[in-house]
Amino acid sequence: MIKLYGVPRSRSLRVSWTLEELGLDWQYHYINFAKGDSRSPDFLAVNPCGKVPALVDDELVVTESAAIVLFLAEKYGDRKLLPQLGSDASALHHKWISFITTELEQPLWTIGKHKFALPEEIRQESMFAVAKWEFDKAAGIAENWLPESDFLLGDELSVADILLAHTLVWATRFEQTIPPKLAAYRDRIAARPAMAKALEKEMAGAE
Repeated sequence: MIKLYGVPRSRSLRVSWTLEELGLDWQYHYINFAKGDSRSPDFLAVNPCGKVPALVDDELVVTESAAIVLFLAEKYGDRKLLPQLGSDASALHHKWISFITTELEQPLWTIGKHKFALPEEIRQESMFAVAKWEFDKAAGIAENWLPESDFLLGDELSVADILLAHTLVWATRFEQTIPPKLAAYRDRIAARPAMAKALEKEMAGAE
């Protein structure tokens, strides 16, 4: 049985969403940071970094959300969620994933760190303006790149779609301005039934 350690709506939602898209059986283990779960010996044995998400598949432990969803698609996807390796579409897929994780998401995590993740004494409110500028620039690029098709690679959902839609949902929660095409894309992709099932399971596991 696949085990996912996470926090509702965090990057673990990318993983639970992927698990649901692939129709896999999995267990959710809520890590309550406020209660110190992330520092417990049991969880540190899974991920010594003390961060979520972490996925356990038999004896294998995988961390880092993008790495996890790519692993799941490669192992269990049966040609779902990934383009043909070595194809032009695969190159585009790699580009989107790199851009999402390094350019679009990075300023959002800067906001998160200075709002709640870092020790209070080293948080800097001045970082919010910098992060907003960085996000706006990256969002403008993504808006221009966004194709007319339903999904980033054409007519089928890919890992990159899951990563992008989740990042845009996260940006909305952080009160960032989303360009109109990206906002419509976010709403369409995030409305998928697998996303709703994943979030429901995460929320139930945190009760």
